[in-house]
Amino acid sequence: MDSALRRYLDDLVDTARDVLGADLVGAYAAGSVGLGAYQAGRSDVDVALVCAGALTEAVKRTLVARLRHEALPCPARGLELVVYQRAVAAAGSPEPGFEVELNTGPAMPFRRTLDPADRPSADGRFWYGLDRSILHQSGVALLGPPAAEVFGDLTPADLSRLLIEALTWWLALPTPPGDRPAPGAEDAVLGACRSLVRHRDGEWLSKVAAGRRLVDTGDPAEVIRRAIAARHGGPPPTGAQARAFQERVRAEVAAHR
Repeated sequence: MDSALRRYLDDLVDTARDVLGADLVGAYAAGSVGLGAYQAGRSDVDVALVCAGALTEAVKRTLVARLRHEALPCPARGLELVVYQRAVAAAGSPEPGFEVELNTGPAMPFRRTLDPADRPSADGRFWYGLDRSILHQSGVALLGPPAAEVFGDLTPADLSRLLIEALTWWLALPTPPGDRPAPGAEDAVLGACRSLVRHRDGEWLSKVAAGRRLVDTGDPAEVIRRAIAARHGGPPPTGAQARAFQERVRAEVAAHR
């Protein structure tokens, strides 16, 4: 990771320790940082904090106030922070189970959620179990024990269910009609690539690495190559291309539940 990101994560951990004290069990970089695919100027910073027990609402609000972009400027597109109790992190549950969720940054809409029940179902409840599975495999410990000792993994049945929910959520997003490139379609395609590699090979890869693996192993490649090229300024796939690929991936995952 670059020096600006490293400094930011150090400051984030110091701030979390200042707020949570001895209740802070660990801090872990997830997402693109954990999977070795952080791209300055494009990637978000995903961080999971683990606390010993339940947090009071006052502590939750203080943590948000101290970590939001206006108080601790984020050098990336934004910070996606989730706080879990240690028992929840270890359980391997498919449920959201978080104490705090914070999205904040210079190019990210602000979101603060202090109870999973307040998370709109339309925004998806599958993210958290999948993120904790990625943390189990590839989380980078910024503080505390290794991530694999802190985060439990999903059962195969729960993993398949959440992958299908994620693919269904992506498919429900509107796409432009016809053969025009669809902004954001590259993320939908590459997210489906990552889901398919995890389903087939039992391994989480970054989105681009998953796409390249599928191309290398003979998967029909045009839409994947176009999605990868879009990450470097090329035109994204069309909505129809993206939807056809996502539907194929969802059908394969569903067929082997």
